[in-house]
Amino acid sequence: MSIKRVGKQTVKLANPPSIIGTASIVGPKEGEGPLKDYFDIILEDDMWGQESFEKAEARIQEEAIKLAISNANMSPNDIEYLFSGDLLNQIISSSYSARQLAIPYFGLYGACSTMAESLSLGAMIIDGGFANKVVCATSSHFSSAERQYRFPLEYGAQRPFSSQWTVTGAGATVLSSTGNGPYITYITTGKIKDLGITDANNMGGAMAPAAIDTISQHFKDTGYNPNDYDLIITGDLALVGKKILLDLMKREGYDLSENYSDCGIKIFDGVEQDTHAGGSGCACAAVVFNGYIYKEMMKGNLNRVLLIATGALHSPISTLQGESIPGIAHAVTIDKLVE
Repeated sequence: MSIKRVGKQTVKLANPPSIIGTASIVGPKEGEGPLKDYFDIILEDDMWGQESFEKAEARIQEEAIKLAISNANMSPNDIEYLFSGDLLNQIISSSYSARQLAIPYFGLYGACSTMAESLSLGAMIIDGGFANKVVCATSSHFSSAERQYRFPLEYGAQRPFSSQWTVTGAGATVLSSTGNGPYITYITTGKIKDLGITDANNMGGAMAPAAIDTISQHFKDTGYNPNDYDLIITGDLALVGKKILLDLMKREGYDLSENYSDCGIKIFDGVEQDTHAGGSGCACAAVVFNGYIYKEMMKGNLNRVLLIATGALHSPISTLQGESIPGIAHAVTIDKLVE
């Protein structure tokens, strides 16, 4: 009997897992942005001593996972499952990172929604009694993503103003069956939404419909409304997607203008850093959540947050074949306290 289901797409966790440790590692550009004081490690060189951007990304994710475990005063041997993914073909950054860690591993692909996807699955595993300690993580790298999805950097292609800057970095969260919070209390799993956008430089437009669908369903399932949250934040819709979301959510009867933001807008100063529409990539939601949001919750400045990580589920092959870009968005509620 599915007694934990609430409405059509939401789960209310009976024993909400506690976040007991986080870590965020970012590249030099991210370390120059508005959130620089919230990150654990800021790299001086986005290669980080490696031979390629892809190897650098794997190392960044590995070190973020190890740091999160250390921040939870634990060792990798204490962790029962690792949930992680990334943007690269066959999620190679995550697999090579997991190779070094020797933790039982679930490899995930949710594109830029992976942070919320990993938190969702990790929380449900703990709530279901299948584990006590898990790590949820993801990563991305500007240079590895650009040459996979768009053009090699050497090509010097001009970026349209709707384009977003893939965040270089990784974020990791340790979830536990015991702890003093913050806690993951609700999970709303998204559905694929595809309105026919084919432009790989318009991720905000491609992902916004999925975010709108998931947020609306979350409110319907839980009975919450926007005012019940101190912060509602999407993963990486950036400026283009944010405008679409605010307009269409208002048509759905939800005014998010007071407490809504987007990780892709918060992580960069779009004017000073020339990131056009804003940030994107798996690490966008991951480092903002594990850096800024978590630390603000621990300070008591945020008590309830709705994190909606959004992903564009396309590939270089599908783009070349003229396919449109499916979008997905997963939402998790994080509460500082639970009753």
